[in-house]
Amino acid sequence: MKVVILAGGLGTRLKPYTKSLPKPMLPLGGKPILEHEIEWIKKNGIKEIVICVSYLRKKIEHYFGDGKKFGVKIEYAISNKPLATAGQLKTAEKFIDGTFVCLYGDSIYNFSLKNMIKQHKKSKSNVTMSLYDYKFNLKYGVIGTKNSGKVTSWNEKPEFSAKINVGCYVMEPEVLQLIPKNGSYGMDSVIRKILAKKKKVGSVISKKGFIDIGDKETYEKTNEAYRKK
Repeated sequence: MKVVILAGGLGTRLKPYTKSLPKPMLPLGGKPILEHEIEWIKKNGIKEIVICVSYLRKKIEHYFGDGKKFGVKIEYAISNKPLATAGQLKTAEKFIDGTFVCLYGDSIYNFSLKNMIKQHKKSKSNVTMSLYDYKFNLKYGVIGTKNSGKVTSWNEKPEFSAKINVGCYVMEPEVLQLIPKNGSYGMDSVIRKILAKKKKVGSVISKKGFIDIGDKETYEKTNEAYRKK
C-alpha cells in the first residue's frame, strides 16, 4: 500500500515563514512537519510514499531524496502550479495501483492508521475519512424564542460539538477518475460526487485528534511545544 502526501500548497496564511520554505518543510522541534508525518506513516507499517509537490518543490526533493535515509521509498508527483487538494492528488494517479492512503502535508497525526485501513477494508467503502469530534464553546449567550418573540430560555456560552475532517483518507483507486485533470479541485467536491453516486463513504473517529499547522499562531505554538520536548 502507498501513502500520497499532498505537499504543494502555497501556505499563504503562514507568511513570512513560507516565503522561502514550503509549508510542509517548516520545522517542528528541529524536524520538518513532513518528516514527522513520514515517521508516523512508517510506524504504521507503510514504506511506499508519493509526495505531490509544486511550490518550492526542490526544497522537499533535496531534503528527502528517494527516502532511503528515512527508511522508506519516496516518489514525486510534480505540478507546475498549486491545484488544491484533489487536484494535487490527481497528479499522483500514475503511481497508484490499489487501495491507498491520502493525507495533507501540513498536519500532525497521532492515531492508528493501521486500524483505519482495517476498518476501510472491512466496510468495503470507496473512501474512509478520519474525523475528530471537535468541541467548542460559543462566546455568546444563546436565547430561545417563540414565533411571537417571547423569550423562553437563555443558555450562556453553550458547548457545541461537530465531527470535523482531519485530512486523512483511505481510498480506492477509482476515486481518481472523479477528479478532472490539470485544474484546481477540492477534496470536498470529490466526496460530494461519491455521495451523489450513492457510493459508500465511511469514517473513523480519531480520539487523539490532530494538529493542523494552518496559521502562524498555531505553528509558533506547536513549534515551541516541540522544541521544549
